[in-house]
Order: sequence, then C-alpha cells, then structure tokens
Amino acid sequence: MGRVFVLLLSILLSCCWAEIARADDVKYKSSKYPLNTRIKDLMQRMTLEEKIGQMVQIDRTVASSQVMKKYLIGSILSGGGSVPGKQATPQTWINMVNDFQKGSMSTRLAIPMIYGIDAVHGHNNVYKSTIFPHNVGLGATRDPDLVKRIGAATALEVRATGIPYVFAPCIAVCRDPRWGRCFESYSEDHKIVQTMTEIIPGLQGDIPANSRKGVPYVGGKTKVAACAKHYLGDGGTTKGINENNTVINRNGLFGIHMPGYYNSIIKGVATVMISYSSWNGVKMHSNRELITGYLKGSLRFRGFVISDWQGIDRITTPEHANYTYSIVTGVNAGIDMIMVPYNYTEFIDGLTYLVKNNFIPISRIDDAVKRILRVKFTMGLFDYPYADESLVNQLGSKEHRELAREAVRKTLVLLKNGKTGDKPLLPLPKKASKILVAGTHADNLGYQCGGWTIEWQGLSGNNLTSGTTILTAIKKTVDPTTEVVYEENPDYNSVKSGKYSYAIVLVGEPSYAETFGDSLNLTILEPGPSIINNVCGAVKCVVVLVTGRPVVIQNYVPKIDALVAAWLPGTEGQGVADVLFGDYPFTGKLARTWFKTVDQLPMNVGDKYYDPLYPFGFGLTTKPAKGH
Repeated sequence: MGRVFVLLLSILLSCCWAEIARADDVKYKSSKYPLNTRIKDLMQRMTLEEKIGQMVQIDRTVASSQVMKKYLIGSILSGGGSVPGKQATPQTWINMVNDFQKGSMSTRLAIPMIYGIDAVHGHNNVYKSTIFPHNVGLGATRDPDLVKRIGAATALEVRATGIPYVFAPCIAVCRDPRWGRCFESYSEDHKIVQTMTEIIPGLQGDIPANSRKGVPYVGGKTKVAACAKHYLGDGGTTKGINENNTVINRNGLFGIHMPGYYNSIIKGVATVMISYSSWNGVKMHSNRELITGYLKGSLRFRGFVISDWQGIDRITTPEHANYTYSIVTGVNAGIDMIMVPYNYTEFIDGLTYLVKNNFIPISRIDDAVKRILRVKFTMGLFDYPYADESLVNQLGSKEHRELAREAVRKTLVLLKNGKTGDKPLLPLPKKASKILVAGTHADNLGYQCGGWTIEWQGLSGNNLTSGTTILTAIKKTVDPTTEVVYEENPDYNSVKSGKYSYAIVLVGEPSYAETFGDSLNLTILEPGPSIINNVCGAVKCVVVLVTGRPVVIQNYVPKIDALVAAWLPGTEGQGVADVLFGDYPFTGKLARTWFKTVDQLPMNVGDKYYDPLYPFGFGLTTKPAKGH
C-alpha cells in the first residue's frame, strides 16, 4: 500500500512540476519573447468567443468589471463628454479604468483591455486639463515641432488619468469651411497636414531607427497609442455636409486626402479610424478595396483599423436597419475593432453566427485579433496593464499651460493692420488712459475652447474648467494705470461718449462639433455684427475673431482698423494678449483660404478660379514692441 502511495505521489508531483514548467513558459505573458512569438502563442490559445471579444469596443456607461469578464470585451471608450463624474480628478479616472481592467485581467487568458478617448486638442474631456488650440489654428503656425511637443504633453495628461489610447490626430483635409469639423483639420492643403502628422511621434514616441515601416510603435508608459482619422475623404464632402458623400476621382482622392496617411503610417501610427462619409456613393465603412486592399495591402499598415461610433450601423439607411448585413459588410471590408458603444451583445451574437456559418472567414477574424494584440503588446499593456499613478501631477501642469500659451501666440493671423494710409494699430500700447473690451467672446472660456471641450459640443461660459479668458489676459497685460472697461454689447452712443483710446472687439462662433457645426451661411451670429458696427464706427478698434474657420466678414473690413484671426485658442487666452500688446510678434499664416462670399465655396488654393478675401498663406507680421 505504501509503495502504491509513493508511486501515486511521485506521479502527482511530476504532473504538478510539468504544469508549473508549462505555466512558466506561457510565452505571451513574458516580455523576453519576441512580439510575433507572443502573438502566435496567445492566438493558439484563444477560442472564437475570446477572439470576437477582442474586436468589441463599448462605452464606459455600459461597462463594468463583470461585463468585461463575462463578454471578454477587448476595449472601452469614453465618447465625447462621457466621464466618471463632473469635475472628476485624475485619481477618479484611474480608479475607474483600473476597475474595468481588473475584470479583463480576471478572465482565463488575462488579456488586458485598451481604453480609448478623444484627446483632439489636449485631454479635452477632463476637468482642469490643458486645452490647446484646435488644429485649424495649429495649421497656421506651420510648426511641426510645436505640434510634436503638444502631442507629448497631451500623452502625459492622458496617461495622468490612466488612459493609454487616444482618437487623435484628425488628419482630414478640410476642403470646404461649411463642414462642422473644419476646426479639426490643419489645412485645406495636404502638404501642411502631412507636416503636422509630427504630432504622432509626439503622442507615441519616435519610432526606433531601422524599424519596419507600417508597424505600430508606442514608446512606453508616458506615451499613448494614436489614431489617424477619418479614413478617407472626410474633409471633401459635398457642400461640407458632415458624413456626406465625397465626389472625386481616384487621382483626386489619393492626391488630396491620402498623403497624410502615408506619413502617419511611416511614423508608426497604431490605429486608423474609418470615416462615416462615402466615396462616390460607397460608404467608407464598407469599402474593402480602400481598407483591406490599399491601407493594409499597398501601405502595409500593421496596426488595427477601428470603426467610428456606431459606424457599421450607418452602412444602411436608415441606420441599424439590417444589422447582420452591417456586421458582415464592415468586418469583411477589413475593420478590426468595432465601436459598438451600447448594443454589444447584439454585435457579438451576430458576428459569432456569421463566422460559424462561413459568411465571415475565420482568417478575417484572426487578422483582426492579431492586429489588436500587436498594438496591445507594443504598448506594453500585457506587462503593465494598470495605470501608473505617479503621473497624476501632469494634468494641467504649468509647463503644459506655457506650451499652450506659446501655441496660441503662433496661431494668431493678422489680416489687417491700419486703415489705408493710417499707421498700424498693432501692437497696441499697454499704457492708455481708458480702453474698451467688447464682444460675446471676450470673457467666455467655453467659446474660446470650442467643441470637444468637457462636453462633446463644447460649452458657453467660464465654469467649465480652469483657464484664462482673453479679457482676463488683457487686464493682466496692460499698464496698471490703464482703465479697462468691459461691455459685452455696447451701443454706439456709449462708445462715442466713452473717451476710449481704442477698443478690442472679440466676436465669433458659438461652440459646436460635427454635424451641429455644419453651416451653409458661415455668418457671425448677432449680436456680433452689431457690436462691430457700434464699436468700430465710434472708436479705433481691433476685431479679434474667435472661430473654427473663416467666416463672412467682407462687409465689416472697411470699418475695422485691425483684424485678427484667433481661431479657437483653448484655455490659455494669455497667448492672445501676448501678441496684441507686442510682447511677441504676429507670425501666423493662413492655412485656409479666406473667402469673400459663401457662393465661392468650395474654393481652395490652386483652383482655376481663385478670388479670395485673403489668400492661403496670407498673414501680416509685426515686430515686438520696443522695450520687450
């Protein structure tokens, strides 16, 4: 009996040792193995259910650690304004993300989820983050090093909240300012957009020398995975209508809208997001030729392709009318991760059925999952699945705010400086007996930041986050003896009798994002025009436009002494005052054509008929004021 027992014990022990040895050699869990070995090892272990789970991205509002564990979900996102709480701290964000991650790490294979968020001009959903100028302004700087530094700062602020993935940059080439997303585009000229893809190595880190082109790269815990969006032609739709049809031949599509993607992929961008728009009537979310054929085939992109929010639902009209068709079409087109914010069980059931019944080949699923795992391994998510809590102090740091202020200075474009024969008005003297600051946008941080700030559509007012309004900046900048009077909407007589040395008028657009910003008339809303007329008719004035694009101003220009395009500067309004008062020079140049009337649109540099109010590349310069 004793001998049998010893024999059984030795067999049992040897089995245990074999099991332990095998556990030690789970290759995908060890960073000592090459990336491809880890991917292959993990893929061999995965069931169809686990693979399909990796392809799903859900919104945080329907996520929980239990959901992650039960449905084996690969990714979570925050949609615009989707936050764990109003004015949530970085620690609150970290706790939420880590809690979701615990669910993923408690699954059989412990594949970490990847959390994504829109960070399109800084970490824009998060309270007290640094909000940088929107891309339309950054294009006017012609400064790729600046956007690279902004990318690096944004990555740190995003990581401060425990998030490793951003849906940025938008590398759309906006060909028509009537488009509600034009402020997310650096320029109408693809060459400027190409140079501005330098934000990608800012976000992700510089790709190592001799690395293969097209392979995603994310350089450690202070960097984030980026996303070039929206593939392809989103900025070229008819009349600039959002999500509409881009009517253009292949040469035009590849000559104008594709070049930014070449640069992004060469720089190691981790993901590419598909556009809601269509190309010559074919929805991009269903375009196998451009996604699988060109992006993955010709360009040899090795990261993953992600849909836009409910993007596959919109393959049909009305949307979600035939979801099975949408799944089969979108997945077979080559989309790897599907943003199904809410109805994820319907998607999982549908995709499982389609694979089991051979409507979608398992090779297509394997391609998607390999790509998603490649990005996760590259980012170091398997080695460090949880947030690095030492970065919380990076959010809204003094250094980042100084960088944003520098960016604001460089985005400003001086369109007019002095009436004919008059001497220039700018830079303004700091010492004056009394000056007027007027307009709807003088003291409104929300308008200054624009859409995609705290809320998806942006906000109005000063209680959304911390920052400096342009009015506050002006008061800080002028001489202590200068009296600053602020009137949002003054009448002509009060201005005339006010004995002002000069006036600064700040007007523009309200906040908006996407379709809500589509505008066929591009006029400044009242009381903006009345304010310009009342003030500039009575006193020397500089008009500062706070807009996401060129707007109709031709009729007002003769009345105005000086005109400045400030775009959407973000939280650091001090950058505007820095340049108005001559501490720094005006250097910005238009990266968009400024039209005379909307009847001319679309009108872009290089067009046969080109008769703008201010041409592409225009921008007056000043020298810093003496004594600075």
